[in-house]
Amino acid sequence: MKLLRSLALVCIAYNAMPLTAQEPAKKDKLPDKISYYKDVRPIFQMHCQGCHQPAKAQGDYVMTDYAALLKKTGTNEDGIVPGQPEKSMVYQQIVPQKSKPPAMPRGKDPLIDRDVTIIRRWIEQGAIDDTPASAKLLAVDSDRPPVYELPPVIDGLAYSPDGQFLAVTGYHEVLLHKGDGTGLVARLVGVSERLQSVAFSPDGKWLAVTGGNPGRFGEIQLWDVAKKKLKMSMPITFDTVYGASWSPDGKYIAFGGADNSVRAIEAESGKQILYQGAHSDWVLETVFSVKGTHLVSVSRDRAMKLTEVATERMEDNITSITPGALKGGLQTVDRHPKKDELLIGGADGTPKLYQMFRTKPRQIGDDFNLIRAFSPPLAGRIFAARFSPDGSRGVVGSSSDGKGEVRAYETATGKQVSAFEKIQGPIYAVAHHPKEKLVASAGFDGVVYLHNPDNGQLVREFIAVPIEKKK
Repeated sequence: MKLLRSLALVCIAYNAMPLTAQEPAKKDKLPDKISYYKDVRPIFQMHCQGCHQPAKAQGDYVMTDYAALLKKTGTNEDGIVPGQPEKSMVYQQIVPQKSKPPAMPRGKDPLIDRDVTIIRRWIEQGAIDDTPASAKLLAVDSDRPPVYELPPVIDGLAYSPDGQFLAVTGYHEVLLHKGDGTGLVARLVGVSERLQSVAFSPDGKWLAVTGGNPGRFGEIQLWDVAKKKLKMSMPITFDTVYGASWSPDGKYIAFGGADNSVRAIEAESGKQILYQGAHSDWVLETVFSVKGTHLVSVSRDRAMKLTEVATERMEDNITSITPGALKGGLQTVDRHPKKDELLIGGADGTPKLYQMFRTKPRQIGDDFNLIRAFSPPLAGRIFAARFSPDGSRGVVGSSSDGKGEVRAYETATGKQVSAFEKIQGPIYAVAHHPKEKLVASAGFDGVVYLHNPDNGQLVREFIAVPIEKKK
């Protein structure tokens, strides 16, 4: 299998959040011949593979691979029997049995009637595998990790609280490196092709990952860091999700979505505890307040919004709502480690510091919550911004016309401290080591750079993924 930087993908839009079961609409007639690859596989991706994948094979049954579907389950029953849905455990689990509701998907709404019909007809028609040969070559899971000829674009970086690990996003996987960049520790391979963010829990025991398959589904993963095992894979909405953040007590995980939503779930159960739909464009990053009572979100709609967690109520536009006051969308936000102040960046290339809570009534034309803008601005769009562990500095990374910049600024004055040397390409992620004077940055060229933020000097650089040379 060869993985190229650009992959030809068959994108199938699929609604991940059906509310009620319903019969197929007449205008949405089912095809005479059901396709496994186009019709059945997306249903399994959305509703089944979170619990039935090599990284987390509940019931000792895997549903990410056609051949695995034909094997027996952990209870020695046949998963799929071609031509016989009544003998296929997969089908029997998604239909009512003896007046009882369907057993699967566990803890979720039953599949809509259209999806059940598609699966039944596919089995009746012989459960044929029509997966294209090219797609089979690109099959990836924990037993078959990605093979790279070129480094992938890196969208997310995060240090563990003790600095032992640096998590780096790849294709279908998160790569855990030693915090000083001297070696690869583990590869956490999941279902999602695109991974957009990584975030360690406050105690460092868990790693939250957001991503998905564009145009098909979003996913949030939760990994046990010590065991390198997947605890939870939860499909969310119909497109990729972004910007994972943890509540200070480690109970909740928040994230944004390409469906313009902000959500938060319980880390333990996956139960959704917050939904906010006030944004009018993709929500790209989130962060909780110091006490965890509020959630901040930034979006391509140019707004930074404040939501109360307990009530799910959007309380305020932290940034100005005056037309023309903001120059383009917002991409990133981070909260000061000790107080409710926010470092943001976006299309205008100027890092800004805002207070989270308004202390006087809003007036048309004001931008009262702005504390200061950092200077000088960066060229192009800021994609990543992070505070130092003590909050005394902010580090930001940008992209402009195929080039990248990383700079460190003094929080108290907004003045530049250093500009990082030898950055080759656009930067999409930065992370500050929790104990050392070390900042990791990465982006389009797939290289992780480690710099000293005091002077901007390069300490080390490395390619995050193992590269297979062409024969």
